[in-house]
Amino acid sequence: MKRIYVVEDEENIRELIKIALQGFGFEVQAFETAEEGMDAMRKSKLNLMIFDWMLPGMDGTDAIREIRKSTAYRHLPILLLTAKDKEIDKVIGLDNGADDYMIKPFGVLELCARIRSLLRRVEEDESGEEKAFGTIRLCPNTREIYKREERLELTYKEYELLLYLMEHETKVVTREELLNQIWGYDYTGESRTLDIHIRTLRQKIGEENQPFIKTVRGVGYRFVNE
Repeated sequence: MKRIYVVEDEENIRELIKIALQGFGFEVQAFETAEEGMDAMRKSKLNLMIFDWMLPGMDGTDAIREIRKSTAYRHLPILLLTAKDKEIDKVIGLDNGADDYMIKPFGVLELCARIRSLLRRVEEDESGEEKAFGTIRLCPNTREIYKREERLELTYKEYELLLYLMEHETKVVTREELLNQIWGYDYTGESRTLDIHIRTLRQKIGEENQPFIKTVRGVGYRFVNE
């Protein structure tokens, strides 16, 4: 049984998430503060964490940033819940290490779909063989990406998105295909989710002189190998 920790200071929302996820077959523990959740995280093995952004004491983004400093939790799937709906807020959440985010209010079915998508990709059996695409090199065993031997700090979703584009470099990948393959469901929520991930990914891989990710207007994206 997969173990999930939920950190949410609003008791009614915390209990709703806990009961809903238990109903989907997950083992769930819920905490009011980031400090409590992180302390429990260090004492037991878990598969995924959910953080609310606005928390008493340490907020969700600060907690995620602190977690990502540890190699032991670098690849732990983390979902951020937020009432903030401005694009810059979403970018901040992703840049601080969240793998995905949901805007309040949200439906429990969609929440579960996103959780299952994150967990499924962690469980995928990868060959472990390094893959090279021009100056970019992927190490599946450690889920690390290097550009000219410099390791890139990518979130879970950014890694999955770049890998998928690279593996399909001979074709234009539609927006719908990316949403279904990377997020794992027919996406009907924030239409800017993919755009934000593409934007932050482009910034991190550095496209000043080489457009690795080409936009095909009205269709989707294509990875361009050097």
